[in-house]
Amino acid sequence: MIRIQQLKLPITHTEEQLKKKMAKMLRISAEDILRYQIRKQSVDARKKQEVSFVYTVDVAMEKEAAVLRRVKSSQVSLAKEVPYQFPEEGEKELRHPPVVIGSGPAGLFCAYLLAEHGYCPVILERGKPVEERTRDVERFWQDNALDVRSNVQFGEGGAGTFSDGKLNTLVKDVKGRNRKVLEIFIRHGAPESIAYQNKPHIGTDILKDVIADMRRQIEEWGGAYLFETCVTGLEFTDGRLSALECEGQGERHFRLEAEAAVLAIGHSARDTFEMLLEKGFEMEAKSFAVGLRVEHPQSMIDEAQYGKEAAALLPAAPYKLTANLENGRSVYSFCMCPGGFVVNASSEEKRIAVNGMSYSERDGANANSAIIVSVTPEDFGGDSPLSGVAFQRRLEEKAYQLGNGCVPQQLFGDFEKGRVSEEYGNFIFENTAFPSAIKGRHRFAPLHQLFPEEITASFIQGMRLFARHIPGFDHPDAILSGVESRTSSPVRIPRDENLESSQKGVYPCGEGAGYAGGIMSAAMDGMKVAEAIAAKYSSISAKCYRTNAQNECAE
Repeated sequence: MIRIQQLKLPITHTEEQLKKKMAKMLRISAEDILRYQIRKQSVDARKKQEVSFVYTVDVAMEKEAAVLRRVKSSQVSLAKEVPYQFPEEGEKELRHPPVVIGSGPAGLFCAYLLAEHGYCPVILERGKPVEERTRDVERFWQDNALDVRSNVQFGEGGAGTFSDGKLNTLVKDVKGRNRKVLEIFIRHGAPESIAYQNKPHIGTDILKDVIADMRRQIEEWGGAYLFETCVTGLEFTDGRLSALECEGQGERHFRLEAEAAVLAIGHSARDTFEMLLEKGFEMEAKSFAVGLRVEHPQSMIDEAQYGKEAAALLPAAPYKLTANLENGRSVYSFCMCPGGFVVNASSEEKRIAVNGMSYSERDGANANSAIIVSVTPEDFGGDSPLSGVAFQRRLEEKAYQLGNGCVPQQLFGDFEKGRVSEEYGNFIFENTAFPSAIKGRHRFAPLHQLFPEEITASFIQGMRLFARHIPGFDHPDAILSGVESRTSSPVRIPRDENLESSQKGVYPCGEGAGYAGGIMSAAMDGMKVAEAIAAKYSSISAKCYRTNAQNECAE
């Protein structure tokens, strides 16, 4: 196939116009195009009066070599695809199935590849299946009764399940893992458009069904899930992993033998971090960022990004903003949710954390994003590898206190002036009330008391700077909710060239271990770990797995 890049068309174009443009670029007739595949679609809004779609397209036709010789353009080349290749299995025998701890994107994709290639993994998940988890989360948002093992952070699918479902990443991909992740998602029910959109997303409503379907496939291949099961300890023999100590439903304790275990625990498994530190794992505190969720009218964002005319024709607009301040800190937008909701994402009693979430249509009235300020181990206090966890907890405890158990909110103008808001405001150009789109109980509170002075000042400065790019971003009636503290893991668990930790047989993986930041990068890291296990060990039969698992889990 021949690849055409930077193919620009008006946002109102038809399929026929797209084919004609392709044919013109290749100097052939439209009827000569046998088939084509859109590889990438993005929006060029640099000129608000000429907003366009920009495509990369692969085209099939007769005599492709002759066409390439005839067409001399930097936009036209032979299509090159990097097919994903799972490694040939190793020779070392596995006496027990590999164990994947956690079923977020990293654990899910690690388990999926292992199951697909005959390794029959056991997936341990402290939370519940996504169907039950969804009911628990909805109940929490209604009555504020938190289940510490089944919430926005914990349960099948991980924290990404109740998010915007973004699938873009900055991770360089030379092995085809990125496309493989998208293909697997599509195979299990995600829209085909995610394969070519510049900033693809699924949406929490569709993502839940996709995750459940992937689980069913893993089980068909011989894998097994143990929900409501938490790893409480690890055993080592001659310096290598030999067994996991687990607590299942009803506080039932059991021992699961294993030579290989994947730590895909997510960024909020703080009790597991503590257990690993006690067990002598090498760990280190890492930088991350904290801040507040900020809401604006989605129509304001659309018009700023696309112009008034194009905004009426295009889906809800995203944005990405960043600034480097003179004090050495960075301020940037994180997990932007077009047409989305702010959600109470707490996972510990008497602590409040927030996140953002969008449905597939992104058709809500409000846009929200975390506006966050970089923090380093110097901000945390103490020299423990878990000092960042302690820092997060202090902020979340203060947010809980400020909001009296509810999500604390404040309008930006009141945040600057240090006074508690009394009611939601009104964006002048909207000429209408502007209430919060939030899941979970909330109340006005003195959010300006939450952070140390320098972080507060940095946040305000960032809001002012971002208004240069999006007029009205620093409007006094912009709604703030706090605290956004779970932006990434505060811990890194080092791993060697074989992706093993300092304790052999244990594979740190994904966002919780400090090797990813988002659904795609976590999924790709899960694939890397699956490849590392497969390259070392030979696969096992489903029959062998079922016998071993039944015996071990019954003990």
